Amino acid sequence: MKKRDEEAVEKRNKLVKFMVERCRTGRAPVLFLMVFFCQPLTSSPAFAQSDSTKLWLVKPMDVIPPVSLALAGLVTQGKISRSLQRNVVRQYPGFHTNVDDFLPYAPGVISLSLAASGVKGKHKLGDQIILALLSNVIAQGVTQSLKRIIAYPRPNGEDNHSFPSGHSTTAFTNATILHEEYGHRSVLYSVGGYTTATAVGTMRILNNKHWLADVLMGAGVGIGATKVLYISYPWMQQTVRRMKH
Repeated sequence: MKKRDEEAVEKRNKLVKFMVERCRTGRAPVLFLMVFFCQPLTSSPAFAQSDSTKLWLVKPMDVIPPVSLALAGLVTQGKISRSLQRNVVRQYPGFHTNVDDFLPYAPGVISLSLAASGVKGKHKLGDQIILALLSNVIAQGVTQSLKRIIAYPRPNGEDNHSFPSGHSTTAFTNATILHEEYGHRSVLYSVGGYTTATAVGTMRILNNKHWLADVLMGAGVGIGATKVLYISYPWMQQTVRRMKH
């Protein structure tokens, strides 16, 4: 086990160096950032359990969606996104809505409202508030940092903070919160949350504010950051309890 842990650490160090080099050259560091999020959770047996209690429980569906979306964002960046945007602008030249400025928060508000009204979720209301705040802060921290590192122009030429989409990040962060808290009660909560998030991403494209690649990467960051926080939250709770004692 010690040898495997050392190999995992060495792999992470190489990944960090490679990601940093990519950031310096401005070439698509986001995929490596997402892999960096997920890789420590899956590569080392040390993360599987602690004190015989499973604190870091990682399932394939915790990793596959965010990494797949990040990869899709990289694949569609450039020619594919520009071709789609030309068609969108040609077919919907006068489209404009402000709904996408408010809708990203809807799934999170629904989750907290359900908890406040007594509907039992995965966590109590207090923990849900903490998870919602931390998820959104971490996800936006990643997205806003990448916007300034990559400096990709928006399709409308407004500025160079297009990639990834901040609105999409927020929407998919809150959709994932709703899914994590209430998806086990009914799949409709998950479907409703992610449908809302997808609608936000679609409106960002129709408003000519973002490319398809921006939306896909924003979704990947939002889901990935929230998944990492939910996976690590039991460990965080245990650490706080130990500090109090």
